[in-house]
Amino acid sequence: MMDRVDADDVPGTQLIRRIASLLRVLAMRNRSGGVRLVDLCEDSGLGKSTVHRILQALVAEGLVTQDHNSKRYFLGKSMYEMGLAAAPRQQLRDICHPLLQAVAEQTGDTAYLSERAGFDGICLDRHDGSYPIKAFVLEPGHRRPLPAGCGNLAILAALPEDQIRRICGVNSARVQARYPRLTESEIAQRIQRTQRDGYALTDAMETADVSSVGMCIRNETGMPIGAISISALTTRLQGRHLDNAIEFIAEAVREAELRIRRTRLDPSRLGVVRGHDGVAGIRRLENLR
Repeated sequence: MMDRVDADDVPGTQLIRRIASLLRVLAMRNRSGGVRLVDLCEDSGLGKSTVHRILQALVAEGLVTQDHNSKRYFLGKSMYEMGLAAAPRQQLRDICHPLLQAVAEQTGDTAYLSERAGFDGICLDRHDGSYPIKAFVLEPGHRRPLPAGCGNLAILAALPEDQIRRICGVNSARVQARYPRLTESEIAQRIQRTQRDGYALTDAMETADVSSVGMCIRNETGMPIGAISISALTTRLQGRHLDNAIEFIAEAVREAELRIRRTRLDPSRLGVVRGHDGVAGIRRLENLR
């Protein structure tokens, strides 16, 4: 029997991890103007010469591109092509996109779709509502630890208790470094409130005077895999508007879970979900007015 090889002992492992770290930083800021070399160094904790050498190799391979005017770096076309090839057959974004659009239209607020990725949550999609003052909290591709953020909290609180403890423990150092006011006690209280209420209600992590409310989406086995949430001015997201927003999100989540079960049983229906199959769910949302 072959001995198990520790990943840290494999030649090149450190370089691969450094590349992955840089690509994650680029993915988080790809739609918000790219990333400067100095910011990549700061966010990744790597030296300038190391980051520059890696970036030049990634640019040569088409995985990263650099704007010649601003000198900022972006993900390259090859990354997009790989993403398409790696996309799962049952894509949560495809299933939820028309429902997210309906929630944004009915509430007037910015709606978000998040998906669990191990110990983190990733923003998959965003749709802006008609309310003139926008609450932009996340960009698609933005990644945060599961204990941080409204959609992430909705996912985390729905997990079994042993998984919650493990995820919070693994993320403890990262959360404290990036969000100092999110103490262990505060996270525990937020989880308890979310479990009690059936939805997460939080202040935005990076934007002042903005609040968010969201609910988790479960797969066919009942495990939380994603969340739909909205963000709005704190003075707006209360009272009847908050109650209506919760109702719209709940209906969207129920429709999403129905589609997940349907496509799980009949994968050929994915093409329908991507297209006109969103009409029925949107009409149900409209009937809640």
